[in-house]
Amino acid sequence: MKDSRPPFASLSLDRDNPLSLSEQIAKHIEGAILSGALPEGTRLPSWRDLATQLGVARGTVRTAYDRLIDRHLLRAAGAAGTRVAEPPKVPHASVRGEISVSDDYGALALFRHRNEQPLAFQMGIPAQDAFPATLWARLHRHGVQISALHAGVMDPRGLPELRAALASHLALARGLSCTPDQILITTGFRSGLAMVLRAIDSPGRQAWVEDPGFPVTRMALESAGVHPVPIRVDPEGLDVAQGRFMAPSASFALVTPGQQAPMGVSLSPARRKALLDWARESHGWIIEDDYLAELHLEGRAPPALASGEGADRVIHIGTFSKTLAPMIGLGFVVAPPGLVKRLTEMAWWLATPPNNAVQIALTRFMREGHYFRHLRRSRQIYAERRSLLCDTLQRCGAPAAQSAGLSVMVPLPSGFDDARLALQARAASLGVSPLSAWFAKGSRARSGVILGIANSRPERVEGDCRQLLALMRSAL
Repeated sequence: MKDSRPPFASLSLDRDNPLSLSEQIAKHIEGAILSGALPEGTRLPSWRDLATQLGVARGTVRTAYDRLIDRHLLRAAGAAGTRVAEPPKVPHASVRGEISVSDDYGALALFRHRNEQPLAFQMGIPAQDAFPATLWARLHRHGVQISALHAGVMDPRGLPELRAALASHLALARGLSCTPDQILITTGFRSGLAMVLRAIDSPGRQAWVEDPGFPVTRMALESAGVHPVPIRVDPEGLDVAQGRFMAPSASFALVTPGQQAPMGVSLSPARRKALLDWARESHGWIIEDDYLAELHLEGRAPPALASGEGADRVIHIGTFSKTLAPMIGLGFVVAPPGLVKRLTEMAWWLATPPNNAVQIALTRFMREGHYFRHLRRSRQIYAERRSLLCDTLQRCGAPAAQSAGLSVMVPLPSGFDDARLALQARAASLGVSPLSAWFAKGSRARSGVILGIANSRPERVEGDCRQLLALMRSAL
């Protein structure tokens, strides 16, 4: 092992840079490691030595080192100092006709994993640096004060003022005309879906689900006694004709028509009509998961399925966790008039009441125009980050990378064990998602990794991309 201390003469700090001094130090060292200038085993200067050289506090250097240790780029070696870590080893992919993952590497573990801070490329979590935290804290304090003064029995449908503000927002943003009485506030998508499944008497019934589609949603349906039937997704969205052929007696379809997950496509006008026609003819329900439609990056998103003719068969579910922050803990259901009473009963008997202070804060956030401004700013940030990520991947040697809504997909060879690779990437603090895990069991799963763009920070994206591609190449 190399034991001489590396030169840091090229490391200069810019105190006018929006990056903190510790982040600048970490970025410089990370770049040197990934470029090979600091090979495995190289000993770094002590906190004191590097702090003296740079004219900063020892704690600043320690923070930078700790950040890189957390990302498995450095390792603390006690009296031997801080050294460049060994790159994580990725088991070679098995070349099989069907992709499978052992119990120890269950792909679902990737979707259950949560971090205090989002990992680079982690899907499903909005950009933390885009969230107006100071404004929200002020509104939430106000909500707590008001909530303490009015501690009576709450409407099971949620705060009337929030439902009114949401009805106005949906009319403008999603073309969805509804009254506040049709809206129920929930604690998120999962609680809304659970209420809906009870309300439409779903146990024992068949349901069309998108393939590929979110595996946790399939599990939720199965746990509710529903028999999900995977229906392929192509560039036009859910293949309704295949659904009619595969499960002609299905009771409902669960779709993400605005921005399909994970492919990022929108349901085409022809498919929208075909799906609504099917629901009308079969008296089936369409559960519309309005997943990230408000953050559509290719022009204006198509209006909600629940916005036009045939809306009496569409149940619209939304959440603020994907547009604001997971800690908001609020979602909503827009029910057709004929289902409002039944859903209200479900909310009264089964649902956990949403936090009243958060509802009050969100009401003001929407009424004062902050939500619209936040969505507009988020779309701009995400468009820039997706473009940067695609360009960086291409420059670093992944020309096949393709945009997929609020993510970028990197295809891998057929039969490659992408779930195992994703777990190894997570050990390196890269939260990629394996494409194969989104396909239903028994489907002809494709292999690849999906990179979320929301938390791909511009100052770190090149280093993160090079690290991910190095893991891929070592496994091929």
